[in-house]
Amino acid sequence: MSRPIRATIHTEALRHNLARARALVPDAKLWAVVKANAYGHGIERVFEGLRGADGFALLDLNEAQRVRDLGWRGPILLIEGVFEQRDLELCSRLGLWHTVHCEEQIDMLATHKTHVGHRVFLKMNSGMNRLGFAPQRYRAAWSRLSALPQVEEISHFTHFACADEDGGIARQIEVFETHTHDLPGERSLSNSAALLRTCNLPSDWMRPGVLLYGASPDFPAHTAQDWGLQPAMSLRSRVVGVQQLQAGDTVGYGARFTAPGPMRIGVVACGYADGYLRSSGSVSPTPVLVDGQRAQIVGRVSMDLITVDLSHLPDAGMGSEVTLWGSSSQGHLLPIDEVAQSAGSIGYELMCALAARVPVDLVD
Repeated sequence: MSRPIRATIHTEALRHNLARARALVPDAKLWAVVKANAYGHGIERVFEGLRGADGFALLDLNEAQRVRDLGWRGPILLIEGVFEQRDLELCSRLGLWHTVHCEEQIDMLATHKTHVGHRVFLKMNSGMNRLGFAPQRYRAAWSRLSALPQVEEISHFTHFACADEDGGIARQIEVFETHTHDLPGERSLSNSAALLRTCNLPSDWMRPGVLLYGASPDFPAHTAQDWGLQPAMSLRSRVVGVQQLQAGDTVGYGARFTAPGPMRIGVVACGYADGYLRSSGSVSPTPVLVDGQRAQIVGRVSMDLITVDLSHLPDAGMGSEVTLWGSSSQGHLLPIDEVAQSAGSIGYELMCALAARVPVDLVD
């Protein structure tokens, strides 16, 4: 028998979350963001669930090639643009739209030989201070691009730093609109948090990412269930050993947990080599579901194993199902955001960290 840990990708949950995004802004088009190998879910695995999107937004050319190989003929956007001159050749061949966020990328376009005009998204740094043109330089960048025969169409976009907070996007929207209000072209403003929290943004293209995968972009203010989202990934394993402890016995590396009294400990086939966070429990107790019922991890996460308190679950033991996040086989939910929070992290990191050694099943 193979090691019992497995991840499951739920195609119907992806469709549900996509429909939820569309319902929020029904008149806008939608980029399904599948960067980071679809947030750890696998581009090939999520494609059927997300093919109802108007386009796919991703990070690199390899991901773009994979989407084309799946038969997608619609728009694909490189959200960080090209990294070197020769990337533009593949953009032309694959018909990719791409971001322009710096003068060097305009220079590359200016010397690119092509018979097909490029569709670009010009990025403004409206306050995030990562990529993009400063507002006072944005119009000059637009003028440069407009003059290039290599450019067919220019759209406009920016990215919010604090969309998960009350009032966190007002200043950036003001800056963006001040410097783009009279420029032709489509706009893209809405990431997951902005889309869920502010549905009336002036955005022709929304860019949902994490909400498509059933996690909340503003947890703990709102859970995924508050937003009407369903987990697209479940990680489950089983109890592979049971230990009986007495008061004073310790558990795991570093003996960081000491039993206060008699306890039953279940040993579960899951560890940091599977992508589970070693820092789990550093902020608050880490929950799991054992046969659909809540329990907590005790002791340190090791490379291949975790230990779980079964003392309050007399029927649990060898072979019991353990849900690390997502839904149990009985349909009980354990939000990935809650698990990540116990480690001082976010659901994004946990789903992206799923290790290649974990087998993955795809279900409708």
